[in-house]
Amino acid sequence: MFDIDVWREIFQSVNKNRTRSLLSGFTVAFAILLFVLLFGIAKGLENTFAEAFADDATNSIFIRTGETSTAYKGLQAGRKIQLKNEDQDYIVDEYGNKVEYITSRIYKSVNASFQNEQNNYQLRAVNPDHQYLERTKVIHGRYINEADIQNETKVVVIGRLVDEDLFLKTTPIGKYINLNGIQYKVVGVFEDDGGDNEERMIYMPLSTAQRIYGNNDYVDQINLSYNPELDFDSALDFSLDLEENLKKKFLISPVDQRAIRVRNLATEAQQVNQMTTGLGIIIIVIGFGTLIAGIVGISNIMIFIVKERTKEIGVRKALGAAPKSIVSLILLEAILITTIAGYIGLLVGMGVLELIGPSLETYFIKDPAVSTNLVISATITLIIAGGIAGYIPAKNASRIKPIVALRDD
Repeated sequence: MFDIDVWREIFQSVNKNRTRSLLSGFTVAFAILLFVLLFGIAKGLENTFAEAFADDATNSIFIRTGETSTAYKGLQAGRKIQLKNEDQDYIVDEYGNKVEYITSRIYKSVNASFQNEQNNYQLRAVNPDHQYLERTKVIHGRYINEADIQNETKVVVIGRLVDEDLFLKTTPIGKYINLNGIQYKVVGVFEDDGGDNEERMIYMPLSTAQRIYGNNDYVDQINLSYNPELDFDSALDFSLDLEENLKKKFLISPVDQRAIRVRNLATEAQQVNQMTTGLGIIIIVIGFGTLIAGIVGISNIMIFIVKERTKEIGVRKALGAAPKSIVSLILLEAILITTIAGYIGLLVGMGVLELIGPSLETYFIKDPAVSTNLVISATITLIIAGGIAGYIPAKNASRIKPIVALRDD
């Protein structure tokens, strides 16, 4: 039950002993401040790593080609390796149950215009599966489909920023956009978590680009995602086996590292996971070390506070105060100071993160923040620790006879 007289006494005690109260509060506020900053920076690093993989499925494999670096089986070094449609078919036939999605890519730079607006963009010619590999989100219309591939349809799907650049006051769906002098119908608009560069992209059916930009079946790159049921070792074995077989298919030396390059995001994802796990452990150790230091500080201060108030306790007992009321009075004062100081430390910590957050992106720390629930839990831990630390000496002091307490030095 709320007793206004008790709280009046508490505030009078705090006001009378400002130095002691400030010292107690500073210990708690500083501990919470460090806790917020440490976990906020750790969260910022996690955001950076997450953003690095936001644009692609984490089970993606990228196949690129170059020129051979060594002679092999009578073939000279410097031979250019060219991927074709048949190579995608070969992968599907050879590894069908291990492949989730697969697409080929062709890259082009185009000048796009609509009415009086124009700009330069990157064009990707792809298959329908590309939507899932790139985690593309269609917000208007549709994506490229199999009918577009079969019929070599002259359609495109444009990024959100392409829409904003060219189609100022009208919807792009159903309109025709000019790409290097050729008209294409816009059938969709997409968003992409990869950022502005991805949203300034234009997608076209692969078969359409092959007919218009070369009249051949060449592709620049093949992307695929492996079956998500594969564990890390199986996924790594899959990519190594894929690289080995492609080298055999193109008569490339097994030691040639330039002609065929197979990049498996599983390897990078595991490295990032190991790094974030290690970082998380370090942050937890440091964070809880900070809390322990705060708890020790509060404990020492509480012991000092109780000893300092021994005579006061003796006077209260001489006037008929029950031991229970004396203990609760001291604990309520400690809880009040700890709660206010913890809240101040929380606000200051979050304010500092908000203030320095943009400048930390230079150090690969993006949007540092901390869960309010986590900080509140830490503050409650400090309050409980402070209460326990103060309860034992307060309880012992409340048992002292008034005459002994009044004689205490």
